Amino acid sequence: MAMDQVEDVRAAADIVKIIGDYVQLRKAGANMMGLCPFHQEKTPSFAVHPGKQIFHCFGCGVGGDVFKFIMLVDNLTFPEALERLAEKVGIILVQSGAKGTDSKSHERTALYKIHEAAAKFYAGQLTGTGEGRAARAYLLDRGLKDEVIGRFLLGYAPRDSRALTRHLSSLLFSDELLEKTGLVLRDAGGSRHFDRFRGRIIFPIANESGKVIAFGGRALGDEQPKYLNSPETPIYTKSRVLYHLDRGGKAIRKQDYSILVEGYMDCIAVDSCGIENVIASCGTSFTEAQIRLLARYSRRVVVNYDPDSAGQAATERSLNALLEAGFEVKVLALPGGLDPDSFIRKRGDEAYRKVLAAAPGYIDYVTDRAIAEHGLDSPQGKLAVANAVLPYLARMPNPILRQEMTDRLAARALLDDRLLREELRRAAVERRPAVASRPHEYKASPAERKLLLAFLENQEVMDELLPALVADGVLSGLAAEDVFLKLLEARSAGGAIDIHALGESLSSENQNLLHESLLASDEIPGREDAIRFCDALRRGKIERKLSALNPAIDAAGREQDWARLAELNQSKVLLMKELARIKENLEIENKTSAK
Repeated sequence: MAMDQVEDVRAAADIVKIIGDYVQLRKAGANMMGLCPFHQEKTPSFAVHPGKQIFHCFGCGVGGDVFKFIMLVDNLTFPEALERLAEKVGIILVQSGAKGTDSKSHERTALYKIHEAAAKFYAGQLTGTGEGRAARAYLLDRGLKDEVIGRFLLGYAPRDSRALTRHLSSLLFSDELLEKTGLVLRDAGGSRHFDRFRGRIIFPIANESGKVIAFGGRALGDEQPKYLNSPETPIYTKSRVLYHLDRGGKAIRKQDYSILVEGYMDCIAVDSCGIENVIASCGTSFTEAQIRLLARYSRRVVVNYDPDSAGQAATERSLNALLEAGFEVKVLALPGGLDPDSFIRKRGDEAYRKVLAAAPGYIDYVTDRAIAEHGLDSPQGKLAVANAVLPYLARMPNPILRQEMTDRLAARALLDDRLLREELRRAAVERRPAVASRPHEYKASPAERKLLLAFLENQEVMDELLPALVADGVLSGLAAEDVFLKLLEARSAGGAIDIHALGESLSSENQNLLHESLLASDEIPGREDAIRFCDALRRGKIERKLSALNPAIDAAGREQDWARLAELNQSKVLLMKELARIKENLEIENKTSAK
């Protein structure tokens, strides 16, 4: 891909708008701040610089430009991120055909095409053969209308073990690629290919962009397993995907909450009620990656898992993980022991809406369960209720909400709230936090970071001061030395400094240092500030030299090497004079600034 196309896309892609689709950003001085999508945190440390078009997290250290963000957040290669951004900003890319084009990107593109072709094939089977029409009749009997079947791209995999294989082969996809999709398998002898899905209702699974990346297949009879899913592939990682997020994400952001169900049919049933902000975890294990994915849309969720024993256990696991991540959680346990799909078919859309609106907060949910199990008729029962609920309270990151919920539990369980709060404090202290918070540690000194910022904001000041710093060896051994040298090299080549090109020329560690310097302060240092930072670095160099001289002076004295001792003392006197001069200049500048 030609570099001018890359720069065209970069220029058109507003990083605040792009990242804003994934992270809720709020203005903080000159920057925008939000919760980092790459690690769990409760206090925003993720910064975006609108002017420089870069981002940096002061918690986990991840940073870069808009391409880097899309690559990380959507797990894409650079060519894929470029293509996705170009599509977002309305730029048509022209393929150059140059050598070195990312082969993995070509492979992933081919896998997307195969899945798209497979989805169309499966969908066509519902109106084709007799067994396909029988599968469609089954879906209609489950209450799904043709419009819903079409909207969710539902399909059918024929019992013919090579039906899909023949179709995809006729489209000239190679056997190697077909095997990488997981849709086509090779027999034990290695001579024959056959379909993974046979005689099953097919549910296409899409990524956030709406591209089909996998399938789930439901058996029509008693065949086991009841549900069969695609294996993980280069374009599909189960723990990173939420079913229906591609369609429901917009509604989740708009309504600021999601409904989390277990399976495909539950999700389709809820959506068919006109409730679009629903997603499915496609299993009872809700992963940390899925929680981070969901947090980009909203941190409020109603958990509506099946009420069977597996569903209850899944609800508890999900509660733990969601609470640790700072979510506001409600729990919808449907009456009659019904799952969402069965409840809606038996009792209707309005009944579901009614119970959804009345869904209790998680403390009420776990308290009700504990009271039902242990009762409140005895001191032992009350204690058992408190012990059942306390672990959930202890996971609440917000102390105000935690206290409010503690008071609520005390009132419902008829307990002394003072004693209950004391027990809660113990539980909170004893629990291990999901992510240990610690102050951010900067690699470079404040003077280095602020001088970098001064140079990048005013390149005339950099031309005036940087060459002398390098020539005098002031920067030698400093954490930011390589960044300063790259700046001088870039200015020597002529033209303005391109932040993105500069970042690409640095190691990942120095890229982080560059981004930290640009994002750590809202105040832009002026020329006088830059001179003061230069003096601070010069003072630091002299102090390091003095520290190294003292042991040498002591050694020369012990060895009675008087000539060497005199030479070292003379060097020390000169350094002390230079240090005094710099300190005097700094004091004068400080007094001038104060007036």
